Amino acid sequence: MELSAEIARRRTFAIIAHPDAGKTTLTEKFLLYGGAIQMAGSVKARRAQRSATSDWMAIERERGISVTSTVLQFEYEGWKVNLLDTPGHQDFGEDTYRTLLAADAAIMLLDGGKGVEPITEKLYAVCRLKGLPVFTFVNKMDRPSLEPLQILDELKSKLGLDAYPVNWPIGNGPSFCGVAEPKSGEALLFERQEGGAREALARKASLDDPSIEAKIGPDAVRALKTELEMLATMGLQHDDELVQAGLLSPVFFGSAVTNFGVEPLLKGFLGLGPEPHARPLKGSGEIQPADERFTAFVFKTQANMDPRHRDRIAFLRVISGRFEGGMEAWHSRLARPIRLSNPKEFFGRERDTVTEAFAGDILGIMNAGQLRIGDSLTVSRDLCFPDVPRFPCEHFGVLRCAPSARKAFNKGLEELLEEGAIQGFKDPSAAGNDLLLGAVGPLQFEVLQYRLLNEYGAKTDLGRLDYKAARWLKGPQEALDILRDAGTCRVVADMDGRTVGLFRDPWGLESAKRNHTRVAFLDVAPVD
Repeated sequence: MELSAEIARRRTFAIIAHPDAGKTTLTEKFLLYGGAIQMAGSVKARRAQRSATSDWMAIERERGISVTSTVLQFEYEGWKVNLLDTPGHQDFGEDTYRTLLAADAAIMLLDGGKGVEPITEKLYAVCRLKGLPVFTFVNKMDRPSLEPLQILDELKSKLGLDAYPVNWPIGNGPSFCGVAEPKSGEALLFERQEGGAREALARKASLDDPSIEAKIGPDAVRALKTELEMLATMGLQHDDELVQAGLLSPVFFGSAVTNFGVEPLLKGFLGLGPEPHARPLKGSGEIQPADERFTAFVFKTQANMDPRHRDRIAFLRVISGRFEGGMEAWHSRLARPIRLSNPKEFFGRERDTVTEAFAGDILGIMNAGQLRIGDSLTVSRDLCFPDVPRFPCEHFGVLRCAPSARKAFNKGLEELLEEGAIQGFKDPSAAGNDLLLGAVGPLQFEVLQYRLLNEYGAKTDLGRLDYKAARWLKGPQEALDILRDAGTCRVVADMDGRTVGLFRDPWGLESAKRNHTRVAFLDVAPVD
């Protein structure tokens, strides 16, 4: 199949949601439709373990939360789907941000009973910043929910996002039995199936079908018809240009746990969602997906996905051209070619060797430390993608371990720092060699300690540091020395040697900005 045709059938997207909105459940129902698993929580042809396939890390299963993004790849009716399941907890926002860099679109999941929640707002802000198309799925309609018009209003009032309903719920809570298409007035009625069935039984019907009135009552039927008539007069309809620009969101209603409305969402997204698109290059210009020159960038690294082999994986998003297993690519940061051998496609923790991939695909490459987040891999030395930004930490600490575990501790900390969730800082003026650690959220420290113990055998104690903000510092050395001597902040260096100021509170940061005008206080790591 020619390059452009292969690219056109790719859909690479992330799912974003507030915690407990049902993101992992929706992810697994997509996999059911794709035939990738036979029962929710189990992997096809693998041990039937009753845990979320996307949450493969032990701490995720124990805590019931996602703490790292996961790649899930499957085929569905001719489409090649690359699904990026992102952490919902706010402490892991930086991992979500990097994952969204690899996506071409996002499905935003809302709890029908709660509407737009605070973390949803933060995640959507990242999508808007990146100009990602956003499709909305209002979940848990089988529970008492907000009025659908109220949810559309919240999308506009809280997010500034125009929306139009692709379908409309029939019933609310226990009476929810299907969706209607506002344009045609046709209904799609669902029947629950027990166990881990692949799909809910669905049949098409008119709104006058007696079973609808029997389920929701005559008054609700009249109200439903009135709402659909009102939607028709509001002129809410699909505009592909606005959708692709991220300014208009198609909205679907359903219940992931019962499979009601999941198939219309999946088919609707695959049909309306964007195929891989042009990406900007560092400096100027852009590269098109159908450009025959292979390009990719690293958006994630992960250690110990296979604990038996202590592997380290670098995840690449293919931006253009065709990848062939074992090919050689130019590594922009190292300024030398490297061989991309033994490439993998991923299904959570499971993996399969691939021989080729195309723009839009996600690949895993065995990484011995030569690949970092943000690295560009291309067939041409003059092609390079913009750096992936690092954001300032708000929580700080020092980890210590017993001398007998020092070797394992140092190895584990080095490999886990590469993943980017935790940042390391060195203070050349301090006695000892303790590495200062920073995180966007405090739960990151708990995850770090858990993984050091369970993956490397290093038990640690965490000493909290009384800093609340960090900024990268740029300016003449004389001005930086004056800032350090003033005692306003602790001046350290990050792992790439960039100067960083640690502040005990926001007021100290603002005071430093006023009193040291020759220094720039940057909330994104500077690029040399």
